[in-house]
Order: sequence, then structure tokens, then C-alpha cells
Amino acid sequence: MFSKAIAAGAARKCIGLVAFASFAVFNGQALAQTEQQNLVNAAETTFSNFVRDPDMTWLQRHLGTARAVLIAPQVVKAGFIFGGSGGRGVLFARNEQTGRWEGPAFYNLATASVGFQAGVAVAESVTLVMTEKGLNTLLAHSVKLGGDASVAAGPVGAGANSDVTTDFIAFSRSKGLYGGLNLEGAVIGVSNDWNENYYGRGVLPPDILLRASVHNMQADRLAAAITRASSQRTSLR
Repeated sequence: MFSKAIAAGAARKCIGLVAFASFAVFNGQALAQTEQQNLVNAAETTFSNFVRDPDMTWLQRHLGTARAVLIAPQVVKAGFIFGGSGGRGVLFARNEQTGRWEGPAFYNLATASVGFQAGVAVAESVTLVMTEKGLNTLLAHSVKLGGDASVAAGPVGAGANSDVTTDFIAFSRSKGLYGGLNLEGAVIGVSNDWNENYYGRGVLPPDILLRASVHNMQADRLAAAITRASSQRTSLR
């Protein structure tokens, strides 16, 4: 009887440990996914800001012809003499057959610059990927803008009307001591750990953006907003 009681107690402890471990894993995954979802939610706000901004008419008119769009809700630029910036973004790619935007895939952004500069600026940016080459560079591990692919600042203003022929066209809105965000020389790299956390398994950008073999319904609202905005603007051209 005594040995049975010991065995039962040990079994209960074992079950408790397994349950605790399962809870810890689940809780850790939930917290990690919350971090990614916060970025997706912030990206939705940024995208809404840009498609409603009367100074971003060029972006609004050409969104429907872009191959992909990279939304970075917060890029922090800081430094004294040596400056740099960093942030995270979400990428959606347009399915040319269905018109649906697939994503998001998570990316890191980093730049470095030299010159007399002091202060801190926080910018939000939306970058249109206009060419197949531009999209293919993002499907690889990383791309250096201005090196692996061409980049230009997007035309800004209510009457902006310019034929920009580069792989990437970047638009930004910033507050602080810097006048804007220059993505020339920026390195954009895949955030494999964030993609894995968000989708629950290891995935590559082509799985997310081209094959749509994974899906997280919590990003549906942003995907729908991009699809809606791109179709409306295309019909107005």
C-alpha cells in the first residue's frame, strides 16, 4: 500500500511537471507571437496613414502595380557623427493572378551613415517593390539597397507625378531632428525567428509570399486593407 502511494504521488508530480512544461512552452510561444502581432497591428496603422495622406498620392496611385510592399511602422535613427537606423517591417507580395496580397513575412532593416548629425528621429516607412528583381532579392536572405537593387525616394506632394524606374521606391514620414529617412545603403534581411514564431514552424519567405503554404488569420485585416487600397487606386488611374 505504501509503495502504491509513493508511485501515485510520483505520477502526480510527473503529470504536474509535464503540464507546467507545456504551459511554459505555450506561454512563451504566445508571448512571442504577441510581439509579432503588435508589429502587424502597428503596420496596419502606418499603412492607413499613408493611403490617407494627401501628400502620398503617387504611392496611392501606383500601389496596384507594385509586386510587393514593405511596411515598417517604426525605424529609429540616432547618432552623433556616426549615424544609423534600425527597425522591423512586414512584407506582403501581390499575387498577379488573383490580385490578393499574401503575407506577412517579417524583415529587419539596418542602415549606417557618416556625417555631422545629432539627435534622434523615429520614422514610419512604406516601400513599394516595383520589379520582379526587387522581389526576388527579398526572397533571398538579405538585400542591400543601392547595391543589390536600386532604390529611390518616392515622389511626395499632392501633385506628384514622376516616372520613377527603380526596384524599390521608399516613402517615409518622420519626427525628430532628421528631415527624413534615407534607405540608400540599407540592408533588409529576413527575420527567420519572427517568421517561425508567427507561423508556428520554420518557413521561408517564398512559403509565405508565393506559395501561401502558411497563414495567420490575425494578419487578414491588413492583407485585406492592402488588397482593397491597391484595387481602388488601380481603377482610378
